Amino acid sequence: MADEKELKIEDKDKGHKKIIIIAVILVVLLAGAGGAFFFLSSDDAAVAEGGQEDAAEVAKPAVMNAYYVAMPRPFVFNIIGIKRERLVQIKVQLMVRGEDNESLAKANIPLIESTLLQVFSATTEQQLSTFEGKERARSDSYDSVVEILTKYTGKGVIEKILFSGFVMQ
Repeated sequence: MADEKELKIEDKDKGHKKIIIIAVILVVLLAGAGGAFFFLSSDDAAVAEGGQEDAAEVAKPAVMNAYYVAMPRPFVFNIIGIKRERLVQIKVQLMVRGEDNESLAKANIPLIESTLLQVFSATTEQQLSTFEGKERARSDSYDSVVEILTKYTGKGVIEKILFSGFVMQ
């Protein structure tokens, strides 16, 4: 008889283990379903239930791709220094947004080159030997190019002027 009692006790332990395993599986499945619902539900459902989106969120403009237009040749010019003349070489790229602005920039490269050369040749050795001076030359060249392109094309076209190479000897 002792053997039968032990068997019955073992059967109860197996039954409890099965119930616990089934309960754990159910909890994991419910947690997974709840997490999936939370992560996969969109904000549109919240808006439909009672809230309205801000007008600023609805009217967000699409960001256009950035394109880089390289000037066909580097700018090489002389500047007057304190002790001697120096030769400067600057490689320039224009950052534009959208294919339309890219084609406008490429079509007006001679105008852009002329404007940049005027700005660069007006700088001095002292300006180009410091970081702040280089940034000022970049800023001045941007302002001049945007102004001249706006005058001739009706659009500023470029977003930024980048110096991809700078040598001063």
